Amino acid sequence: MVMQEQARRLSEPLQWGRQQKLALGFALSLLVIALAGLGVYALTSGAAPRRDCVSVTFASTLGGGELHGCGGKARAICASGSFPHITGELRAACARAGFAYKPPS
Repeated sequence: MVMQEQARRLSEPLQWGRQQKLALGFALSLLVIALAGLGVYALTSGAAPRRDCVSVTFASTLGGGELHGCGGKARAICASGSFPHITGELRAACARAGFAYKPPS
């Protein structure tokens, strides 16, 4: 009968043969290589940050708000003087970008 040895097979632990060990080692090494490649790609890809950008995150009525602009828009944000609630942060961001800051009146 086919079921005759089933109880014995179920009571013994599985045996890993040489081929199974090699296949598992190969699969794990491929996984490590793929993760390393993804890590290198993530660290080396992407554009360099622009120096003429202004970015300020501040508390808002519905959570966090963000004021962001680059180039001419950043220059206009710094020269507008229309953000009295984030004066300190905006002054620092404008100084980093090299734009003149006009305080709110």
